[in-house]
Amino acid sequence: MIKRRLNELDLLRFLAALAVVFFHYAFRGYAKGDMSEMPYPLLAEPAKYGYLGVELFFMISGFVILMTASGNNLRAFFISRAIRLYPAFWVCCTLTFLITLAIGQPRYTATVYQYIINMTLLGDFVGVEPIDGVYWSLFVEIKFYLMISILLAFKKIEKIETFLVCWLLISASAEVFAFEKLRSTLITDYAAYFIAGATFYMIWAKGFTKRRVLLLAGALALACFTAIVWAELLETKYPTDFDPLIVCSMIILFFMTFLLVATNKTAGMGAFNWTALGALTYPLYLIHQMIGFMIFNIAYPAVNPHVLLWGSIALMIGASHVIHTKIETPIARHIKKALTFSFKRVEANKPTYLQPVERQVDAQPPSQHPKSSAKR
Repeated sequence: MIKRRLNELDLLRFLAALAVVFFHYAFRGYAKGDMSEMPYPLLAEPAKYGYLGVELFFMISGFVILMTASGNNLRAFFISRAIRLYPAFWVCCTLTFLITLAIGQPRYTATVYQYIINMTLLGDFVGVEPIDGVYWSLFVEIKFYLMISILLAFKKIEKIETFLVCWLLISASAEVFAFEKLRSTLITDYAAYFIAGATFYMIWAKGFTKRRVLLLAGALALACFTAIVWAELLETKYPTDFDPLIVCSMIILFFMTFLLVATNKTAGMGAFNWTALGALTYPLYLIHQMIGFMIFNIAYPAVNPHVLLWGSIALMIGASHVIHTKIETPIARHIKKALTFSFKRVEANKPTYLQPVERQVDAQPPSQHPKSSAKR
């Protein structure tokens, strides 16, 4: 059976991004006292749970990345991830850097060195602070990509279920017993969401098995555990309480939503074309936080907070559309062509070894026999 394109995942992406935007604009920026001058108490209480939109992103990523990797082609996987991550990031990081220099000081600063390292998307690995705090989730994503890349490199993607079981068991152990090195390397704080997303993809593609059901149960338990721990940590940073029942209910809602997607119960919603909204998600996520806070700090209280909040959201969505259609898409097209051409050249220049031809009686003289040769 040919599987349809899951348009509803684009809608989920957009809703997850909006949740994060509201978390930052209506709660986080002002609540912590070091980001935004503008409070927005009307939405602060529900918006404080918007950080869970990132967890939803990770579940979507687990589903989509395994779908991408199912072709068992490391080169195609690398190209798809490069053109997905870099073009929009380069544009948004550059915009954030320039606007920080223009209007961010003294609260916000950025250096040229910091900007250059950020543009490589390797800042977290060399200890350079991100220009915008939202970049932290990209480093988590990259670690997940590296895990999948290793499986692809060794042609073991068909063993993904075994890998997911091991990852889940090790992550649970590392979380319970606080094995810090393992927690960092295996991103155990968020492993449950990637594992769940990947498992839901396998259910969507191949159906239920006992092991997949157990994987989901274990992932849900680990997700709720880590979410409660994170909520308790957030309470030490913000002057508010996070209800663990609400947090776990949100996580369960994510799992139930993906269960409906994996069993094709959302076909009615998927009949609509949400591609345009999904395309806005990545640039919206990348540009909204720091630029939005800088706008708030300059305009508030002179501008009405309702106008400022909703106007800024509209501005960010509009800017995301322009970035995607006018800049990201053309750049991605050129990068894809360049990478594809480069890989083809490497493949063409790869050494090839010809097997020696057996000498036959009464054939050409030995001096004229073919020799095993190799291009160097």
